[in-house]
Amino acid sequence: MARVVFNHISKRYAGESRKSVDDFHLEVNDGEFLVLVGPSGCGKSTLLRMLAGLEEISEGEVYIGNKLVNYLSSKDRNISMVFQNYALYPHMTVFENIAFGLRLRKLPHHVIEERVARAAKILEIEAQLQKQPRQMSGGQRQRVALGRAIVREPDVFLMDEPLSNLDAKLRVQMREEIGKLHRRLQTTTIYVTHDQIEAMTMGTRIVVMKNGLIQQVDTPDEIYNNPANMFVASFIGSPPMNFVQGQILHRDGEAYFDTRRYSLLIPKEKAKLLYSKQYDQKKVILGVRAESIITLPVDQPEHSEWKESQFTAQIEMRELLGSDAYLYLNNEEHKLVARVDPRAKFVEGQKVNIALDMERVHFFDVLTEAAIC
Repeated sequence: MARVVFNHISKRYAGESRKSVDDFHLEVNDGEFLVLVGPSGCGKSTLLRMLAGLEEISEGEVYIGNKLVNYLSSKDRNISMVFQNYALYPHMTVFENIAFGLRLRKLPHHVIEERVARAAKILEIEAQLQKQPRQMSGGQRQRVALGRAIVREPDVFLMDEPLSNLDAKLRVQMREEIGKLHRRLQTTTIYVTHDQIEAMTMGTRIVVMKNGLIQQVDTPDEIYNNPANMFVASFIGSPPMNFVQGQILHRDGEAYFDTRRYSLLIPKEKAKLLYSKQYDQKKVILGVRAESIITLPVDQPEHSEWKESQFTAQIEMRELLGSDAYLYLNNEEHKLVARVDPRAKFVEGQKVNIALDMERVHFFDVLTEAAIC
């Protein structure tokens, strides 16, 4: 096991004006499960390939343990990589696929057999060792790819979207399997995905990337509850955070978020932060998660608890997802998505009163899109 240090890493491909990875600086702790997440083209796979020695580094340094690896070949970095397409040899058995890298290193036969047997037991593919990849399901083939990585006993596991070729049910199962594998082996793992659900459920920490730049690095809970900017807020979470533009106004000793159609009372602590950062009378963007939108009986417009934070909207669509239901709302000024109890009786075209839990909303700067509070 080893820590990994990215010391101001950049990558610019020939002929490209923009860097694919721009000044990436981060330390990955020994034994950590770090997830790199972001949309296609954000630089996460390029970063992984530079760490693996499959891409040259344009600027900066990479350390595995205390060793500078910029100029080491892949085979000398003691890493194992798992790809999304499994990269198994179709003419070899499962045993031969798992053992292939060990045979290249000319390890003794009894050591190879011991390591393959141990990996097969961990991954529960002992009965599959004499099969060929074509005789196995996608999930089983991914286990073989993981087994091939395990037997090398690397300092670092690198995983590049390893579950993207699996169906939804298998992805859930394999997320659990990889999590158990990490808890058992405690090997430093860097995992690339564009799927924010994988990132949230698997990572010790998450790195959210956009256009080659780090947007935020933190635990899943912190990134979900305190996003650093609007991009993180919209990328992490399903459905994405709702955004509404308005202005901070001060009247009668209270602060309000004001749009053309309604004013919402801002809690005192949030108001203090907005004032301290000089946002009084300025335009801002309010962000609210679907679960922080409360639906109220239309015949109780003065519901006491939410009196200062509600308005009326029309249901454009109701989406049922088993344990959850989502209402797509339109108040002729903004469109919002609210999560509701799936047993609640809502119909398309119905008008409802909705309130925002103002203790849980976020405010963002209109120009920079950075979080204010």
